[in-house]
Amino acid sequence: MRRYLVVAHQTLGTPELLDAMRDRLAEGPCTFHLVVPELHQGSGATWSEGQVKRDAAKHLEDARLRFLAEGIPVTGEVGDASPVDAVTSVLREQGGDSFEAVIVSTLPQTVSKWLKLDAPSRIQRNTGLPVIHVVGTPVDA
Repeated sequence: MRRYLVVAHQTLGTPELLDAMRDRLAEGPCTFHLVVPELHQGSGATWSEGQVKRDAAKHLEDARLRFLAEGIPVTGEVGDASPVDAVTSVLREQGGDSFEAVIVSTLPQTVSKWLKLDAPSRIQRNTGLPVIHVVGTPVDA
């Protein structure tokens, strides 16, 4: 069965990501593994490492339950703050040949920190896997 690795945070609940996952399901049976990078935001004194991990875990669980309710089979984990490192870590643990492709969901170019870091291209170069880039409209986490 085909497996897709999905890396997203602020766009995890967007219709664009849901549509991309549904498109893969329409091609035949598959599963998805979500990796939600920790999101460090605010001024340096307003967040703690523990709170960042808890927020990411809650965001992951909420999304996982939404996807399951839509009939989309998902598992997931919280990853490193860098989407590139988060993907690399999952592939190291589960094996590079465990996934058909990586779906990278970002905010639009004008506001996306991940696009400023060229994350989709870097993930493709580092992994050798096809990368499906989805641009999501901002939603509240």
